[in-house]
Amino acid sequence: MDSLVVLIAAPGSGAIDARILTMLRGFGAAPVRWLAEGEAAEVDTFERLPEFRAAAAGLPIDVAEVPKANRRKRLLIADMDSTMIHQECIDEVGVMAGAGEAIKAITYRAMRGEFDFSESLRERVALMRGLDESVIETILRERITYVPGGRALVSTMRAHGAHTALVSGGFRQFTSAVAARLGFDSYQANDLVIENGKLSGAVREPVLGKDAKVAILHRLTGELAIAPEDVLAVGDGANDIPMLLTAGMGVALHAKPKVQEQARITINHGDLTALLYLQGYLRSQIIE
Repeated sequence: MDSLVVLIAAPGSGAIDARILTMLRGFGAAPVRWLAEGEAAEVDTFERLPEFRAAAAGLPIDVAEVPKANRRKRLLIADMDSTMIHQECIDEVGVMAGAGEAIKAITYRAMRGEFDFSESLRERVALMRGLDESVIETILRERITYVPGGRALVSTMRAHGAHTALVSGGFRQFTSAVAARLGFDSYQANDLVIENGKLSGAVREPVLGKDAKVAILHRLTGELAIAPEDVLAVGDGANDIPMLLTAGMGVALHAKPKVQEQARITINHGDLTALLYLQGYLRSQIIE
């Protein structure tokens, strides 16, 4: 077989238990190899995999099929909002500007791919005009929380020679802090225009959207002298879809429905350490 099936359970659930192992045997799978006992395992691809997926639906377990070849990636390119952090930073700024509900509604529709990301970004930023730039530091300090496994993902891949890049349709003012906190090698994002200590209601052009994310992926692979097949990309929104489809391993993490429909790999139960298990890392090899 030239591919593997990776099972990843919700952290701490121990959901890959004796019942799951019995199910796998019943569908003709070979014995599993543990990546993290009870939490992550792999097995050679088997003919009745679609039947197993159907039988396991509803359990807190993600089932992904990955090629055996070139499994460990040399570039991680990650979205930020609702991927590395739980929040959408633009929504948090909107709350501080008193336009939270209006901005959240636009964000929701944009991330579902219902209308153009760049135009929606300009529309939302315009609602922030006049807000003091100090709110950025307040949000970073009081409102931003990190998706579990992010630091481990970045640290482990860097320790094994990969470059890690945070690429966001959000704002540099947040991305720089998140990248530093998690240990990314590089970051790129949109830039809020600030004049006399206040948000001007504009974003510097050109807007970094879905096409720019793919362009950055290609630029980084060129600089690193690697191929797109050597890239692991992760994101959750519609503007991440082209990036996920370009990368050798594109993962939709707790993603919007449109993204899950198109991505080759979806993770709905695991955290960011799932991306390490997909690459074949053992629990003992993960750097916390």
